[in-house]
Amino acid sequence: MSTRPAPLDTCEKAVGEWCRRHLNADNCAAETAPTIAVAYSAGADSTALLLAAHRQWPGRVVALHVHHGLQDAADGFEVCAQVLCTSLGIELHTARVNASASSGQSPEDAARIARYGALAQLAKEAGAICVLLGQHADDQVETLLLALSRGAGLPGLAAMSDVFMRHGTRFGRPFLELPGSTLRAYVASRAMAHVNDPTNTDERYTRNRIRAVLAPAWERCFPGYRPMLLRSARHAAQAQQLLDDLARIDLERVGLPPVIAELQTLSRERQANVVRHWLRTSAGVAPSAAQLDELLDQVAHCTTRGHAIQLKVASAFVCRSRDRLAYGPPI
Repeated sequence: MSTRPAPLDTCEKAVGEWCRRHLNADNCAAETAPTIAVAYSAGADSTALLLAAHRQWPGRVVALHVHHGLQDAADGFEVCAQVLCTSLGIELHTARVNASASSGQSPEDAARIARYGALAQLAKEAGAICVLLGQHADDQVETLLLALSRGAGLPGLAAMSDVFMRHGTRFGRPFLELPGSTLRAYVASRAMAHVNDPTNTDERYTRNRIRAVLAPAWERCFPGYRPMLLRSARHAAQAQQLLDDLARIDLERVGLPPVIAELQTLSRERQANVVRHWLRTSAGVAPSAAQLDELLDQVAHCTTRGHAIQLKVASAFVCRSRDRLAYGPPI
């Protein structure tokens, strides 16, 4: 008499659906799946993700743990991660990074940059096809509210993508449609041990203030607001995709890097779109609105052979190099 397999939990379904959308169908079959890595902090969200992936692909999942060295509790996080992975028979890969912020850099940005670099390196060493991250719908809403507070454009309002490339590694977020309460309930139902990061309640950090103060206020004014904000983020992502498609078309016309005379034939709005796309895709930088306006003014006035263009963006400069724009050290 055959025994039916246990029905998939919501978290497990989300992981499987992400795989089917973004990986080769053959890679999602339990018999043939290559190694899939999970970024595992030992917190509740990443514990839910690790368990869901492990139940989908037993023996095919590795856990990646990054020790940021920013708090005394971090050693305990690593111990908890090792204990759970050992109990589940999951291989754990760890890395220790220096996540201290440099001058003018926020602690959150410094930790994120160090974390992604370490995760990508660990994934390559483990031979993993991708790295899954545990951000969920509540995190997505917080990201959108943070973007709104900063006057962000469409890329910011689109919030987090469910798949992206960084350091040559594919990253995925299977839980962006699930609230955090669903993940925590899943972990509790399996009696999985996890840690509580004390910094998550530290309101010196902007995201924590949004979670503790702004989100409850929105909920009081607009009960059940989260699905609506998530829908707005999806609309922004779709609109940004159209702008990216237009930028690629315009880059074929103006050249790569952009030829200044060809760039001048476009409307100012299309110039802004194509320059922003060129800088983001070729150099990984994003000019502010003020920097972009100044650059386009310089492009508009560049009508003679000797006219120079120079504007600092991030750590380098947009300059004129013969008949084209260039990005790098000042010429």
